[in-house]
Amino acid sequence: MAEAPHSLGYPDAIVGAMADAVVASGRGRKRTLRVGISGLQGSGKSTLARQLEVVVEKRGLATTRFSLDDFYLTQGERLRLARGVHPLLATRGVPGTHDHAWLADTLDQLSSASMLRPVMIPRFDKQNNDRAEPDQWQTVTTPPDVILFEGWCVGVRAQTDAALIEPVNALERDEDGDGTWRLWVNAMLREHYEPIWRSFDVLIVLEAPSFDVVECWRGESEQKHREQGDANVMSGGELVRFIAHYERLSRHSLATLPDLADQLLRLDAERNVLAVQPTSGRPLSGP
Repeated sequence: MAEAPHSLGYPDAIVGAMADAVVASGRGRKRTLRVGISGLQGSGKSTLARQLEVVVEKRGLATTRFSLDDFYLTQGERLRLARGVHPLLATRGVPGTHDHAWLADTLDQLSSASMLRPVMIPRFDKQNNDRAEPDQWQTVTTPPDVILFEGWCVGVRAQTDAALIEPVNALERDEDGDGTWRLWVNAMLREHYEPIWRSFDVLIVLEAPSFDVVECWRGESEQKHREQGDANVMSGGELVRFIAHYERLSRHSLATLPDLADQLLRLDAERNVLAVQPTSGRPLSGP
């Protein structure tokens, strides 16, 4: 039986069991517990992270929550990449369009955060497609017991060179015919992102039924912004093109991340939880 969709929050029993597992792993540690939450666009990563933060803190562990999206390069930095490496890098999202060095340093520095050495976590303004002003950043002044970090490609490993040969969609076929963009992205993933993913202690994966649901899920977000009167809302065609940048690694993650997950939530097209399948560590209760 499917549980409530993520727009209403994940079921309390599931969140509570996952939080108990996090607390059991995090309590008494000398090093901050790093928990990664991965899932395709619109799968409910932020919702789950917020719910876990509340419950874990109620269990007595200080928690800091943030996103891979917070570390996007500025618009100017991405435009320089577009000129120097490949035009497709003007669009945020793929590995190489984040400040991965800043992210790695932030994860390390959080364990020694203090009033004298506060850690500043940036924020990205998606409506303006640029980094938010520093007065909107998160400031951490005490070391957290737990880091909850979510992102669409968290945990994803690089593909083989052979897997990069054939384009997966029209964007790659028409705008990356020689594979320069996807080869560069894959190299960035292997060299800079995989070491960060390996530093995490727990990987939670929200498994979509297929890549085909992403357009609908991501479109719901655009519709909410449209209803709120935001000016920079993507049209249907713009959204399809935007999602195409993510397609290769999204399909790769669907095929590979379940085997790497410590805790796996299988979702249907309505984002109901169909099953919770712990693959290691403390067993979780669920449907």
